[in-house]
Amino acid sequence: MTAEKCYLNTLGMLCSAGDTAASVKNNLMAKEAKLTITDNYSAGRPLPLGMYNGELPPIPLPDNKWYSRNNQFALAALRQMDVDVSAAIQHFGPHRVGVVIGTSTSGIAECESSIKQWIQTGNLPPDYNYSQQEMGATAQFIAQILDVRGPAYGISTACSSGAKALATARRLIRAGICDAVIAGGVDTLCHLTVQGFSSLEAVSENRCNPFSKNRDGINIGEGAALFLITTEASGIELTGVGEGSDAHHISAPDPTGAGAIRCMTAALKDGSISAAEVDYINLHGTATALNDQMESIAISQVFGEHTLCSSTKPFTGHTLGAAGAVEAGICWLTLNSTKTDSLLPIHLWDGVKDPELPPLNLITPKTKLTAPPQYALSNSFAFGGNNISLLLGRIQ
Repeated sequence: MTAEKCYLNTLGMLCSAGDTAASVKNNLMAKEAKLTITDNYSAGRPLPLGMYNGELPPIPLPDNKWYSRNNQFALAALRQMDVDVSAAIQHFGPHRVGVVIGTSTSGIAECESSIKQWIQTGNLPPDYNYSQQEMGATAQFIAQILDVRGPAYGISTACSSGAKALATARRLIRAGICDAVIAGGVDTLCHLTVQGFSSLEAVSENRCNPFSKNRDGINIGEGAALFLITTEASGIELTGVGEGSDAHHISAPDPTGAGAIRCMTAALKDGSISAAEVDYINLHGTATALNDQMESIAISQVFGEHTLCSSTKPFTGHTLGAAGAVEAGICWLTLNSTKTDSLLPIHLWDGVKDPELPPLNLITPKTKLTAPPQYALSNSFAFGGNNISLLLGRIQ
């Protein structure tokens, strides 16, 4: 395995904050949170969800196993990258291009409605196909659409899935297995996730309020963020990766922050930079009591209280398996900013500090940088302590 530099060349993205990478950036700059209040996934209990309400492209393949909202999200993000992806396939050859997609839902929403019909009538709908909900379905769908023949598979490690896909893509390239990888995360809303997190008493009935004394849970969201990753120096470098699995608890994080500290420290070491060189941290910031407590302790120990940081989940909702890629995408947009369209994602909350948490330098509308940011860190901390930190760097 060589230690070649890998770059996130191109980004395709959609979520509740926008239907393209450019519109997501514009809405973040405008400080507009666009969550949808609905009880579609929680009958009788309206909840704010990071729902995408725009048009989605039809599935162009005939086999109904490919039909899912998840695959439509993937296709919408992929089409934003058409020119660069096509050029990469032509340059490297289809057999040298891989696909790695993180997800936690895949096509579960379509299977939910089919099972409901089966319970009510005793018959499954004619278009039902179990393959819709397989975790590798979206990666295989993208490979079919592009007619590429490198490795194509899914990663499902809960909320770290999308970030894990990017780290995996870098390994495939460094190992010489691929020359280019389309990688990222795609997750769409379904009853399973909304009801599942509700059963854990982790869902807020208001816009999530990360790191506030008044925080009371997450907003579930949906989204897609895909990158073309190669060794060609364009876009943003995937400078460092820190991964871990502390297995502290099936759903609760290690309250000492030890697992998060290991990941952030490993990412810095992998990128050969110091904590002081990081300009911005995109916090996991779910607005649950335990996660925010743990993460603030970890940030304080690794970075102190001066590094600028924010949680962007009030804008997007927690997009679960896509979150690591969506938030890496926000870091990508931040590092790609220029003086005339600079993005520094604010921390949207009620401003009520929790005296039990170590202080963080949360970004406000008045926060300014004196120079363009060079490095950004994105944290994703999942169930079971399956954690990852990605360090992104502006090309020097």
